[in-house]
Amino acid sequence: MSGKVYGYIRVSTREQNEDRQLLAMQSLVVPRKNLFIDRQSGKDFDRPEYQRLLETMKTEDLLYIKSIDRLGRDYDEILEQWRLLTKEKGVDIAVIDMPLLDTRRGKDLMGTFLSDIVLQVLSFVAENERSNIRQRQAEGILAAKERGVRFGRPPKPLPENYHRVYRKWKAGRITGKEAAEEGGMPLATFRYQAEIYDEAH
Repeated sequence: MSGKVYGYIRVSTREQNEDRQLLAMQSLVVPRKNLFIDRQSGKDFDRPEYQRLLETMKTEDLLYIKSIDRLGRDYDEILEQWRLLTKEKGVDIAVIDMPLLDTRRGKDLMGTFLSDIVLQVLSFVAENERSNIRQRQAEGILAAKERGVRFGRPPKPLPENYHRVYRKWKAGRITGKEAAEEGGMPLATFRYQAEIYDEAH
């Protein structure tokens, strides 16, 4: 092969580190200087290193990725990036976890056809698995909430004088606004805590 060998690694900052993907690249003798790594949050898909990789690679270069979902967030994006790399840039791709997806094999029409079918199936499976994970997470959160598990920031402790202020307010000696000011909290917070207090007593 006359081109250069590259590797692309993408990890979510909240997910895993890149060690597993790095080890796979090193076993294939991808030069360290030809490794491009994006670490992204779960919120966005900003991939500056991938963009730099696209600008760097030339026709007949080879790109290794650990799994097909490293190329995109969903089915359409994976297929679009595959087309961009193989058709427009003329780059070969080898997916480490799926040896069938290696464009160096079967450059004839049948080989390309089989590779395209496998790619489409795997892209769909990757997207479907992500959807299932999101569904399981949503179901898990709902079940936890039903068990009384609270999410988010823990509530601030009530001010020390809250119960005394509450009793004065409950007895009608002060208004809700005055009670909130005396307790050093927003009126909405005072009312919310008063409801909880009512239910508990």
